[in-house]
Amino acid sequence: MRPNRFYDVIRIGPVRVGTFNNGRGQTRHTAACTAPECGFSTEHRDRSAAELAARTHRCT
Repeated sequence: MRPNRFYDVIRIGPVRVGTFNNGRGQTRHTAACTAPECGFSTEHRDRSAAELAARTHRCT
């Protein structure tokens, strides 16, 4: 099995939003915070949902 390849990656504040194809051939979108010790990441079916999660995320 080949590793996930992210494409169409953008950065919204400390959060990166990227698109990838999972093992089942579906296109998924993820938002992950790059701040140290934050741990925030989500996976969505829609790109707009991932971008909304990135825009509304606040690190604690």
